Amino acid sequence: MKTEIRGSASSFPLQSSSHFNSSSQNPLAGALHGCLGNLDGACIEKLLLHCASALEQNDVTLAQQVMWVLNNVASASGDPNQRLTSWFLRALVSRASRVCPTTMNFNGSSTSKRRLMTVTELAGYVDLIPWHRFGFCASNSAIFKAIQGCPKVHIIDFSITHCMQWPTLIDALAKRPEGPPGLRISVVPSWRPPVPPFLNVPIEEVGQRLANFAKFGDVPFEFNVIEDLHNSSYDNNSSNFHYDMLLSILNPSTLDLRDDETLVINCQNWLRYLPDDQKGNASRDVFLCMIKRLNPRIVTVIDEDSDLGALSLTSRITTCFNFLWIPFDALETFLSKDSIQRAEFEADIGHKIENIIGFEGGQRIERLESGIQLSQRMNNSGYLSIPFIEETVKEVKDVLDEHASGWGMKNEEDMLVLTWKGHNSVYATAWVPSCGFDEE
Repeated sequence: MKTEIRGSASSFPLQSSSHFNSSSQNPLAGALHGCLGNLDGACIEKLLLHCASALEQNDVTLAQQVMWVLNNVASASGDPNQRLTSWFLRALVSRASRVCPTTMNFNGSSTSKRRLMTVTELAGYVDLIPWHRFGFCASNSAIFKAIQGCPKVHIIDFSITHCMQWPTLIDALAKRPEGPPGLRISVVPSWRPPVPPFLNVPIEEVGQRLANFAKFGDVPFEFNVIEDLHNSSYDNNSSNFHYDMLLSILNPSTLDLRDDETLVINCQNWLRYLPDDQKGNASRDVFLCMIKRLNPRIVTVIDEDSDLGALSLTSRITTCFNFLWIPFDALETFLSKDSIQRAEFEADIGHKIENIIGFEGGQRIERLESGIQLSQRMNNSGYLSIPFIEETVKEVKDVLDEHASGWGMKNEEDMLVLTWKGHNSVYATAWVPSCGFDEE
Protein backbone atom coordinates (compact mmCIF):
# COMPACT_ATOMS: atom_id res chain seq x y z
CA MET A 1 0.00 0.00 0.00
CA LYS A 2 1.53 3.30 -1.03
CA THR A 3 1.29 6.68 0.55
CA GLU A 4 0.05 9.90 -0.93
CA ILE A 5 3.56 11.26 -1.05
CA ARG A 6 4.48 8.66 -3.65
CA GLY A 7 2.37 10.57 -6.12
CA SER A 8 4.76 13.50 -6.13
CA ALA A 9 7.26 12.94 -8.88
CA SER A 10 10.92 13.82 -8.83
CA SER A 11 12.59 14.65 -12.13
CA PHE A 12 16.28 14.22 -12.78
CA PRO A 13 18.64 14.67 -15.72
CA LEU A 14 19.84 11.57 -17.53
CA GLN A 15 23.39 12.48 -18.38
CA SER A 16 24.83 9.26 -19.68
CA SER A 17 22.78 7.78 -22.50
CA SER A 18 25.32 5.01 -22.90
CA HIS A 19 23.78 3.32 -19.85
CA PHE A 20 20.40 2.91 -21.53
CA ASN A 21 18.57 3.44 -24.79
CA SER A 22 15.16 2.71 -26.26
CA SER A 23 16.14 -0.67 -27.55
CA SER A 24 13.93 -3.46 -26.23
CA GLN A 25 17.10 -5.55 -26.01
CA ASN A 26 18.39 -3.40 -23.16
CA PRO A 27 17.05 -4.69 -19.81
CA LEU A 28 17.47 -1.24 -18.28
CA ALA A 29 15.14 0.26 -20.88
CA GLY A 30 12.40 -2.03 -19.58
CA ALA A 31 13.09 -0.98 -16.02
CA LEU A 32 12.82 2.68 -16.98
CA HIS A 33 9.74 2.34 -19.19
CA GLY A 34 7.24 5.03 -18.21
CA CYS A 35 9.54 6.49 -15.57
CA LEU A 36 11.87 8.88 -17.37
CA GLY A 37 11.40 12.46 -16.21
CA ASN A 38 8.67 11.45 -13.78
CA LEU A 39 10.24 9.30 -11.11
CA ASP A 40 7.53 8.82 -8.48
CA GLY A 41 7.44 6.24 -5.70
CA ALA A 42 6.05 3.51 -7.93
CA CYS A 43 8.90 3.96 -10.41
CA ILE A 44 11.51 4.04 -7.67
CA GLU A 45 10.12 0.79 -6.30
CA LYS A 46 10.23 -0.70 -9.82
CA LEU A 47 13.90 0.26 -10.17
CA LEU A 48 14.75 -1.16 -6.74
CA LEU A 49 13.13 -4.46 -7.68
CA HIS A 50 15.04 -4.58 -11.00
CA CYS A 51 18.27 -3.98 -9.12
CA ALA A 52 17.43 -6.69 -6.58
CA SER A 53 16.53 -9.13 -9.33
CA ALA A 54 19.83 -8.40 -11.10
CA LEU A 55 21.79 -8.99 -7.90
CA GLU A 56 19.95 -12.26 -7.24
CA GLN A 57 20.91 -13.36 -10.77
CA ASN A 58 24.51 -12.12 -10.33
CA ASP A 59 24.01 -9.65 -13.20
CA VAL A 60 26.37 -7.04 -11.81
CA THR A 61 26.35 -4.92 -14.97
CA LEU A 62 22.58 -4.41 -14.93
CA ALA A 63 22.61 -3.87 -11.17
CA GLN A 64 25.23 -1.12 -11.53
CA GLN A 65 23.23 0.53 -14.33
CA VAL A 66 20.07 0.61 -12.22
CA MET A 67 22.01 1.89 -9.20
CA TRP A 68 23.42 4.67 -11.40
CA VAL A 69 19.87 5.78 -12.22
CA LEU A 70 18.82 5.57 -8.55
CA ASN A 71 21.91 7.58 -7.65
CA ASN A 72 20.62 10.44 -9.79
CA VAL A 73 17.43 10.76 -7.77
CA ALA A 74 18.60 9.73 -4.29
CA SER A 75 19.37 12.62 -1.97
CA ALA A 76 19.91 12.65 1.77
CA SER A 77 18.51 16.21 1.85
CA GLY A 78 15.69 15.86 -0.67
CA ASP A 79 12.01 15.02 -0.30
CA PRO A 80 10.93 11.86 1.59
CA ASN A 81 11.06 9.76 -1.59
CA GLN A 82 14.60 10.88 -2.34
CA ARG A 83 15.80 10.39 1.24
CA LEU A 84 14.27 6.93 1.51
CA THR A 85 15.80 6.01 -1.87
CA SER A 86 19.24 7.11 -0.68
CA TRP A 87 19.13 4.55 2.15
CA PHE A 88 17.93 1.77 -0.13
CA LEU A 89 20.74 2.65 -2.52
CA ARG A 90 23.28 2.38 0.29
CA ALA A 91 21.89 -1.04 1.21
CA LEU A 92 22.05 -2.25 -2.40
CA VAL A 93 25.60 -0.93 -2.82
CA SER A 94 26.57 -2.74 0.38
CA ARG A 95 25.04 -5.96 -0.91
CA ALA A 96 26.57 -5.55 -4.39
CA SER A 97 30.02 -4.93 -2.95
CA ARG A 98 30.01 -8.45 -1.56
CA VAL A 99 29.06 -9.85 -4.95
CA CYS A 100 31.53 -7.82 -6.98
CA PRO A 101 33.62 -4.80 -5.89
CA THR A 102 32.54 -1.66 -7.73
CA THR A 103 34.42 1.51 -8.58
CA MET A 104 31.21 3.48 -9.15
CA ASN A 105 30.96 6.60 -6.99
CA PHE A 106 27.47 6.62 -5.48
CA ASN A 107 26.10 9.32 -3.20
CA GLY A 108 25.90 7.07 -0.16
CA SER A 109 28.47 4.93 1.52
CA SER A 110 27.51 1.58 2.94
CA THR A 111 29.10 2.21 6.30
CA SER A 112 26.97 3.31 9.26
CA LYS A 113 28.44 5.26 12.15
CA ARG A 114 27.43 4.19 15.64
CA ARG A 115 26.01 7.28 17.37
CA LEU A 116 26.08 7.25 21.16
CA MET A 117 23.36 9.27 22.92
CA THR A 118 23.15 10.76 26.36
CA VAL A 119 20.10 9.80 28.44
CA THR A 120 18.63 13.26 27.75
CA GLU A 121 19.16 12.85 24.01
CA LEU A 122 17.55 9.41 24.13
CA ALA A 123 14.50 10.87 25.88
CA GLY A 124 14.13 13.38 23.04
CA TYR A 125 14.68 10.63 20.50
CA VAL A 126 11.80 8.47 21.73
CA ASP A 127 9.54 11.55 21.98
CA LEU A 128 10.20 12.76 18.43
CA ILE A 129 7.37 10.73 16.90
CA PRO A 130 5.07 8.27 18.72
CA TRP A 131 6.84 5.26 17.23
CA HIS A 132 8.07 4.25 20.70
CA ARG A 133 5.77 6.23 23.01
CA PHE A 134 2.68 4.50 21.61
CA GLY A 135 3.97 1.12 22.75
CA PHE A 136 5.22 2.48 26.06
CA CYS A 137 1.82 3.96 26.86
CA ALA A 138 -0.26 0.94 25.76
CA SER A 139 1.88 -1.65 27.56
CA ASN A 140 2.31 0.44 30.73
CA SER A 141 -1.46 0.89 30.96
CA ALA A 142 -2.04 -2.85 30.49
CA ILE A 143 0.62 -3.67 33.10
CA PHE A 144 -0.82 -1.14 35.56
CA LYS A 145 -4.25 -2.77 35.33
CA ALA A 146 -2.85 -6.32 35.56
CA ILE A 147 -0.92 -5.63 38.79
CA GLN A 148 -3.68 -3.82 40.67
CA GLY A 149 -3.65 -4.93 44.30
CA CYS A 150 -0.26 -6.65 43.97
CA PRO A 151 2.15 -5.62 46.77
CA LYS A 152 5.32 -6.58 44.87
CA VAL A 153 5.99 -6.64 41.13
CA HIS A 154 8.94 -7.97 39.11
CA ILE A 155 9.27 -6.83 35.47
CA ILE A 156 11.69 -8.66 33.18
CA ASP A 157 12.42 -6.22 30.37
CA PHE A 158 13.35 -7.39 26.86
CA SER A 159 13.71 -4.17 24.88
CA ILE A 160 16.07 -1.96 22.87
CA THR A 161 15.25 1.47 24.34
CA HIS A 162 17.33 1.26 27.52
CA CYS A 163 14.44 1.32 30.03
CA MET A 164 13.00 4.61 28.72
CA GLN A 165 9.54 3.06 29.12
CA TRP A 166 9.60 2.85 32.90
CA PRO A 167 9.57 6.41 34.34
CA THR A 168 5.96 6.83 33.22
CA LEU A 169 4.91 3.56 34.89
CA ILE A 170 6.81 4.44 38.08
CA ASP A 171 5.02 7.78 38.17
CA ALA A 172 1.63 6.07 37.76
CA LEU A 173 2.43 3.54 40.51
CA ALA A 174 3.42 6.35 42.86
CA LYS A 175 -0.12 7.73 42.54
CA ARG A 176 -1.88 4.38 43.00
CA PRO A 177 -4.73 4.79 45.54
CA GLU A 178 -3.70 1.78 47.60
CA GLY A 179 -0.09 2.92 47.56
CA PRO A 180 2.80 1.90 45.28
CA PRO A 181 4.00 -1.69 45.14
CA GLY A 182 7.57 -2.76 45.57
CA LEU A 183 8.94 -2.67 42.00
CA ARG A 184 11.87 -4.68 40.67
CA ILE A 185 13.04 -4.42 37.06
CA SER A 186 15.48 -6.97 35.62
CA VAL A 187 17.48 -6.61 32.41
CA VAL A 188 20.11 -8.74 30.69
CA PRO A 189 22.40 -6.43 28.67
CA SER A 190 23.88 -9.28 26.65
CA TRP A 191 20.44 -10.02 25.19
CA ARG A 192 20.20 -6.60 23.56
CA PRO A 193 20.98 -6.73 19.80
CA PRO A 194 23.51 -4.24 18.35
CA VAL A 195 20.91 -1.87 16.86
CA PRO A 196 20.11 1.83 17.41
CA PRO A 197 19.54 3.64 19.66
CA PHE A 198 22.88 3.37 21.44
CA LEU A 199 23.54 4.89 24.85
CA ASN A 200 26.80 6.40 26.11
CA VAL A 201 26.39 5.17 29.69
CA PRO A 202 26.23 1.64 31.11
CA ILE A 203 22.87 0.11 31.98
CA GLU A 204 23.78 0.26 35.67
CA GLU A 205 23.71 4.07 35.49
CA VAL A 206 20.29 3.93 33.85
CA GLY A 207 19.15 1.76 36.75
CA GLN A 208 20.49 4.28 39.25
CA ARG A 209 18.58 7.08 37.55
CA LEU A 210 15.41 5.02 37.70
CA ALA A 211 16.05 4.36 41.39
CA ASN A 212 16.45 8.09 42.05
CA PHE A 213 13.22 8.82 40.15
CA ALA A 214 11.34 6.11 42.06
CA LYS A 215 12.64 7.52 45.37
CA PHE A 216 10.97 10.87 44.66
CA GLY A 217 7.63 9.05 44.34
CA ASP A 218 8.22 6.85 47.37
CA VAL A 219 8.13 3.75 45.15
CA PRO A 220 10.24 0.92 46.66
CA PHE A 221 12.55 0.06 43.77
CA GLU A 222 15.22 -2.44 42.85
CA PHE A 223 17.12 -2.65 39.57
CA ASN A 224 18.61 -6.01 38.72
CA VAL A 225 21.24 -6.55 36.01
CA ILE A 226 21.36 -10.25 35.24
CA GLU A 227 24.87 -11.19 34.24
CA ASP A 228 25.54 -13.55 31.36
CA LEU A 229 26.92 -16.67 33.06
CA HIS A 230 28.83 -17.56 29.90
CA ASN A 231 30.32 -14.06 29.54
CA SER A 232 29.01 -13.85 25.99
CA SER A 233 27.37 -11.00 24.16
CA TYR A 234 25.28 -10.65 21.06
CA ASP A 235 27.29 -11.82 18.06
CA ASN A 236 27.53 -8.96 15.56
CA ASN A 237 28.05 -11.46 12.77
CA SER A 238 25.07 -13.63 13.55
CA SER A 239 21.41 -13.47 14.45
CA ASN A 240 22.06 -16.09 17.14
CA PHE A 241 21.27 -14.69 20.58
CA HIS A 242 23.57 -17.33 22.11
CA TYR A 243 20.39 -19.31 22.11
CA ASP A 244 21.42 -22.07 24.49
CA MET A 245 22.57 -19.45 27.00
CA LEU A 246 19.26 -17.63 26.68
CA LEU A 247 17.31 -20.79 27.44
CA SER A 248 19.59 -21.65 30.36
CA ILE A 249 18.88 -18.29 32.00
CA LEU A 250 15.10 -18.50 31.59
CA ASN A 251 14.53 -20.27 34.88
CA PRO A 252 13.30 -19.11 38.29
CA SER A 253 16.70 -19.50 39.95
CA THR A 254 18.80 -17.46 37.51
CA LEU A 255 16.11 -14.80 37.13
CA ASP A 256 15.79 -14.68 40.92
CA LEU A 257 12.01 -15.06 40.84
CA ARG A 258 10.39 -14.67 44.24
CA ASP A 259 7.16 -16.25 45.43
CA ASP A 260 5.80 -12.99 46.84
CA GLU A 261 6.26 -11.07 43.56
CA THR A 262 3.89 -10.77 40.58
CA LEU A 263 5.84 -11.42 37.38
CA VAL A 264 5.54 -9.25 34.25
CA ILE A 265 7.30 -9.99 30.94
CA ASN A 266 7.78 -7.01 28.61
CA CYS A 267 8.97 -7.40 24.98
CA GLN A 268 9.43 -4.08 23.18
CA ASN A 269 10.79 -4.29 19.61
CA TRP A 270 12.81 -7.32 20.68
CA LEU A 271 11.16 -10.61 19.71
CA ARG A 272 12.04 -10.06 16.04
CA TYR A 273 15.73 -10.53 16.84
CA LEU A 274 15.35 -14.13 17.91
CA PRO A 275 16.45 -16.29 14.96
CA ASP A 276 13.70 -17.78 12.81
CA ASP A 277 14.86 -21.31 13.34
CA GLN A 278 17.29 -22.93 15.73
CA LYS A 279 18.13 -26.65 15.81
CA GLY A 280 14.93 -27.58 14.01
CA ASN A 281 12.65 -25.51 16.27
CA ALA A 282 11.08 -22.09 15.93
CA SER A 283 13.13 -20.28 18.56
CA ARG A 284 10.49 -17.62 19.17
CA ASP A 285 7.95 -20.31 19.94
CA VAL A 286 10.40 -22.02 22.32
CA PHE A 287 11.08 -18.69 24.05
CA LEU A 288 7.35 -18.01 24.47
CA CYS A 289 6.76 -21.48 25.87
CA MET A 290 9.61 -21.08 28.35
CA ILE A 291 8.45 -17.72 29.69
CA LYS A 292 4.92 -19.17 29.96
CA ARG A 293 6.33 -21.72 32.41
CA LEU A 294 7.46 -18.82 34.60
CA ASN A 295 3.76 -18.09 35.18
CA PRO A 296 3.70 -14.35 34.40
CA ARG A 297 0.63 -12.28 35.27
CA ILE A 298 0.92 -10.52 31.88
CA VAL A 299 3.16 -10.59 28.79
CA THR A 300 3.27 -7.47 26.62
CA VAL A 301 4.59 -7.62 23.05
CA ILE A 302 5.01 -4.45 21.00
CA ASP A 303 6.66 -4.15 17.61
CA GLU A 304 6.45 -2.63 14.15
CA ASP A 305 3.54 -3.94 12.10
CA SER A 306 5.17 -5.33 8.97
CA ASP A 307 6.40 -8.69 7.64
CA LEU A 308 10.09 -8.28 6.81
CA GLY A 309 11.22 -11.86 7.24
CA ALA A 310 10.76 -13.13 3.68
CA LEU A 311 13.57 -15.15 2.11
CA SER A 312 13.14 -13.35 -1.21
CA LEU A 313 15.07 -10.09 -1.53
CA THR A 314 12.49 -8.63 -3.90
CA SER A 315 9.68 -9.39 -1.44
CA ARG A 316 11.58 -7.69 1.37
CA ILE A 317 12.25 -4.63 -0.77
CA THR A 318 8.58 -4.26 -1.68
CA THR A 319 7.40 -4.61 1.92
CA CYS A 320 10.19 -2.49 3.39
CA PHE A 321 9.79 0.33 0.84
CA ASN A 322 6.04 0.47 1.41
CA PHE A 323 6.43 0.46 5.19
CA LEU A 324 9.42 2.60 6.09
CA TRP A 325 8.18 5.60 4.12
CA ILE A 326 6.02 6.25 7.20
CA PRO A 327 8.69 7.76 9.50
CA PHE A 328 10.24 9.67 6.58
CA ASP A 329 6.86 11.17 5.73
CA ALA A 330 5.99 11.87 9.36
CA LEU A 331 9.28 13.65 10.08
CA GLU A 332 8.77 15.80 6.97
CA THR A 333 5.67 17.37 8.55
CA PHE A 334 7.47 19.19 11.36
CA LEU A 335 11.26 19.08 10.90
CA SER A 336 13.20 21.14 8.37
CA LYS A 337 15.43 19.66 5.71
CA ASP A 338 18.54 20.73 7.63
CA SER A 339 17.32 19.31 10.96
CA ILE A 340 20.03 17.30 12.71
CA GLN A 341 17.36 15.42 14.70
CA ARG A 342 15.66 14.30 11.53
CA ALA A 343 18.91 13.26 9.86
CA GLU A 344 19.96 11.20 12.90
CA PHE A 345 16.56 9.52 13.29
CA GLU A 346 16.50 8.64 9.58
CA ALA A 347 20.06 7.33 9.79
CA ASP A 348 18.90 4.82 12.39
CA ILE A 349 16.12 3.73 10.01
CA GLY A 350 18.79 3.46 7.32
CA HIS A 351 20.76 1.11 9.60
CA LYS A 352 17.69 -1.11 9.65
CA ILE A 353 17.20 -0.91 5.86
CA GLU A 354 20.81 -1.89 5.26
CA ASN A 355 20.41 -5.00 7.41
CA ILE A 356 17.09 -6.01 5.81
CA ILE A 357 18.32 -5.51 2.24
CA GLY A 358 22.09 -5.81 2.41
CA PHE A 359 22.51 -9.06 4.33
CA GLU A 360 21.40 -12.69 4.37
CA GLY A 361 21.71 -15.65 6.68
CA GLY A 362 22.82 -15.08 10.24
CA GLN A 363 23.90 -11.50 9.54
CA ARG A 364 20.31 -10.44 8.72
CA ILE A 365 19.01 -9.84 12.24
CA GLU A 366 16.00 -7.67 11.31
CA ARG A 367 13.31 -10.36 10.89
CA LEU A 368 10.13 -8.53 11.75
CA GLU A 369 6.72 -10.19 11.67
CA SER A 370 3.34 -8.46 11.46
CA GLY A 371 0.87 -8.11 14.31
CA ILE A 372 -1.39 -10.71 12.73
CA GLN A 373 1.50 -13.18 12.55
CA LEU A 374 2.43 -12.44 16.15
CA SER A 375 -1.14 -12.99 17.35
CA GLN A 376 -1.25 -16.36 15.63
CA ARG A 377 2.10 -17.29 17.18
CA MET A 378 0.92 -16.31 20.66
CA ASN A 379 -2.34 -18.24 20.32
CA ASN A 380 -0.46 -21.31 19.08
CA SER A 381 1.92 -21.03 22.04
CA GLY A 382 -0.90 -21.18 24.57
CA TYR A 383 -1.62 -17.52 25.29
CA LEU A 384 -4.90 -15.62 25.37
CA SER A 385 -5.18 -11.99 24.37
CA ILE A 386 -6.03 -9.42 27.03
CA PRO A 387 -8.26 -6.69 25.53
CA PHE A 388 -7.21 -3.09 26.12
CA ILE A 389 -9.69 -1.20 28.29
CA GLU A 390 -11.22 2.15 27.32
CA GLU A 391 -8.95 3.96 29.77
CA THR A 392 -5.90 2.64 27.92
CA VAL A 393 -7.36 3.72 24.58
CA LYS A 394 -7.94 7.21 25.96
CA GLU A 395 -4.41 7.43 27.36
CA VAL A 396 -2.93 6.44 24.00
CA LYS A 397 -5.12 8.96 22.18
CA ASP A 398 -3.91 11.67 24.56
CA VAL A 399 -0.31 10.78 23.66
CA LEU A 400 -1.08 10.93 19.93
CA ASP A 401 -2.74 14.34 20.36
CA GLU A 402 0.71 15.69 21.26
CA HIS A 403 1.97 14.79 17.79
CA ALA A 404 1.09 15.58 14.17
CA SER A 405 -2.51 15.12 13.05
CA GLY A 406 -1.61 12.26 10.71
CA TRP A 407 -1.17 9.84 13.61
CA GLY A 408 -4.13 7.69 14.57
CA MET A 409 -5.02 4.42 16.24
CA LYS A 410 -7.10 1.34 15.50
CA ASN A 411 -8.51 -0.88 18.23
CA GLU A 412 -8.54 -4.35 16.69
CA GLU A 413 -9.50 -7.69 18.20
CA ASP A 414 -6.12 -8.67 19.65
CA MET A 415 -4.23 -5.38 19.56
CA LEU A 416 -4.00 -1.63 19.37
CA VAL A 417 -2.39 -0.39 16.16
CA LEU A 418 -0.64 2.94 15.63
CA THR A 419 -1.36 4.35 12.17
CA TRP A 420 0.03 7.13 10.01
CA LYS A 421 -2.46 8.45 7.45
CA GLY A 422 -4.39 5.20 7.90
CA HIS A 423 -1.40 2.88 7.38
CA ASN A 424 -0.38 0.45 10.13
CA SER A 425 2.86 1.36 11.88
CA VAL A 426 3.23 -0.27 15.30
CA TYR A 427 1.11 -2.82 17.17
CA ALA A 428 0.69 -3.29 20.91
CA THR A 429 -0.56 -6.55 22.42
CA ALA A 430 -1.06 -7.98 25.91
CA TRP A 431 -1.28 -11.67 26.76
CA VAL A 432 -1.76 -14.12 29.59
CA PRO A 433 -0.97 -17.85 29.65
CA SER A 434 -4.22 -19.64 28.89
CA CYS A 435 -3.97 -21.67 32.10
CA GLY A 436 -3.99 -18.46 34.11
CA PHE A 437 -6.69 -16.53 32.27
CA ASP A 438 -9.13 -14.67 34.47
CA GLU A 439 -12.29 -13.33 32.86
CA GLU A 440 -12.43 -10.52 35.40
